[in-house]
Amino acid sequence: MRLPRQDVGQRPFIVIWEATQACPLACLHCRASARPARDPAELDTDEATALMAQVADFGHPAPLFVITGGDPFQRPDLETLVRRGTELGLAVSVSPSGTPTLTRDALAGLRAAGARAVSLSLDAADAAGHDGFRGVPGVWDLTARAWRDALDLGLKVQINTTVTRRNVGDLPDIAAGVRDRGALLWSVFFLVPTGRGRALSALDAAETEDVLNALYDLGEVVPVKTTEAHHFRRVCLQRDVLARRGEDHVRALGLGPLYRRLGDLLRERGLTGRPQRTRRPPLRVSAGNGFAFVSHRGDVHPSGFLPVPAGNVRQRSLVEIYRDSELFTGLRDPGRLGGRCGACEFRAVCGGSRARAYAVTGDLWAEDPSCGYLPGSFPRVEEGKESLAT
Repeated sequence: MRLPRQDVGQRPFIVIWEATQACPLACLHCRASARPARDPAELDTDEATALMAQVADFGHPAPLFVITGGDPFQRPDLETLVRRGTELGLAVSVSPSGTPTLTRDALAGLRAAGARAVSLSLDAADAAGHDGFRGVPGVWDLTARAWRDALDLGLKVQINTTVTRRNVGDLPDIAAGVRDRGALLWSVFFLVPTGRGRALSALDAAETEDVLNALYDLGEVVPVKTTEAHHFRRVCLQRDVLARRGEDHVRALGLGPLYRRLGDLLRERGLTGRPQRTRRPPLRVSAGNGFAFVSHRGDVHPSGFLPVPAGNVRQRSLVEIYRDSELFTGLRDPGRLGGRCGACEFRAVCGGSRARAYAVTGDLWAEDPSCGYLPGSFPRVEEGKESLAT
């Protein structure tokens, strides 16, 4: 288990700023329910610069700073903001949408302004599936071109995929694309039913367990992480213990038909069985616990998928909100958790998705319904104490 270098009670590992909700796409999963026009109440250029100064005020090492949306390119001051953030000492990344604004020249402008990386979304294995997910034709082609251009310009690229029942079968082909085209990281998002995402069908707990184990298998070929599936950390610990003991993980963990189907597809594509890299251990960062999200209007949330504000940067410093607000300090206390999450021996390294618990139950501290683990049911947990302690 990797830990951030900093004390996450004092400074987050990453801050994501929703620069705008304006976006010409109509993505089925959009947490922001993005709209065509910009909101007049967005943080303006000077307010956004002040926000970045507050991020720098956390001290060294400064949190990673990601500008997202909507589509950040809908803001004409995007390059200015990237430059100012870089001048403040921040490692600035941008998460653009696959729209006609995503040109090579635009990416070159971000690179010249100091951007370190971009994250691009790919939610299907072909153009028809991806464009259908995004609600606009041509997005696949724009994204594929931007991926090539970004790498050519020296930008690091992260690929994001939101997994639902609609596209779970595409994961092996998307993973093969990440391997073949090259990317710093593949981040697999597990659907939180908020915004437009309420209309999509999420995986159930057993299916989620199967996918997480397939992603673990993939980790020696493709650099992979999960978003809003914190129980991937538990899976990694379990699989490590079982591998050291030479035990069959399929039987020990009760994995199902989806795991077998994905495993067959991964093997066919040469994505398992032949290690090509050192497996990337998951990072212990979650909502409010190393992570902060600032909305286009300046509201501070523990996560972009958790629409509960703890304050606003127009009235109070982000540093104070993150360090001292009841919401953020509560999220850093595993003793607040209820249900199976509260009883789980892995709660200190997992804690479940607070965003999903809130979206499904209305209770921020409830158990994560996407996790089917029964506390105490893994007999080898004592062998993972060293990892659990970190």
